[in-house]
Amino acid sequence: MSDTTRLGVFKTYKLYVGGKFPRSESGRVYEVTDSKGKWLANAPLSSRKDARDAVVAARKAFGGWAGATAYNRGQILYRVAEMLEGRRDQFVREVGEAEGLSKSKAAAVVDAAIDRWVWYAGWTDKIAQVVGGANPVAGPYFNLSTPEPTGVVTVVAPQDSSFLGLVSVIAPVIATGNTAVVIASEKSPLPALSLGEVLATSDLPGGVVNILSGKASEMGPHLAAHQDVNAIDLTGADTDLARDLEIAAADNLKRVLRPRTEDFAESPGTDRMTAFLETKTVWHPTGSLGASGSAY
Repeated sequence: MSDTTRLGVFKTYKLYVGGKFPRSESGRVYEVTDSKGKWLANAPLSSRKDARDAVVAARKAFGGWAGATAYNRGQILYRVAEMLEGRRDQFVREVGEAEGLSKSKAAAVVDAAIDRWVWYAGWTDKIAQVVGGANPVAGPYFNLSTPEPTGVVTVVAPQDSSFLGLVSVIAPVIATGNTAVVIASEKSPLPALSLGEVLATSDLPGGVVNILSGKASEMGPHLAAHQDVNAIDLTGADTDLARDLEIAAADNLKRVLRPRTEDFAESPGTDRMTAFLETKTVWHPTGSLGASGSAY
């Protein structure tokens, strides 16, 4: 039977919030085009209400995710990398269309993004050893510093690096036990929305990562001022928007990671993980034995 009369089945892209795939509550969409202006899909144009729903989902998921063992978080991140590897061809196509890359260059970007997931998966149970430790004190005390996740983090994803940059800003946030509300690249949101499908079919609990598409200038101010958001990554914000969001974030003393010039292809180091960690220091008496004052 000839397939010349067959109608193509267009993909419907949706948000990823709380482990589910809602359309924007506003019902709005916007056209996404490739690097040459060719129509690719309609993406949801998220609203203020969608952003609030994402924060609620992220807060609900935070306790369980932060309380999971670091080893377990590493296993889950590695599972995400496995799922990405299985859908590699899809992401090569989407990244190539989004960024105007040849198939070979898009494949290199996708491979680097998958490797980046694996890299962060390996750090989940090691970062505490690097940034924590026992502190020398003058007195009969143990003094221990340990890192803890900051909480709910809003991430303004890079505008031009639709997948490698996206992975590079999401993975370190969740590797250390935070939950994320991600505003995807406005002009190239499709790889991010497809990533939501991967996360949903991995072992990542719903709400740990929530992905919104649309305008950072529309959602950003509400998320930056939201009292239940603990930190914000401004990587994908332009200069004017970043300044406005940083001012709004000061209202509840959010941690702020300012935008900077980055080459996401380079080794990322640990600074994105430590940017959204708090250090808890505990003092505990060692006790003493007898009148001599010797301690154990």
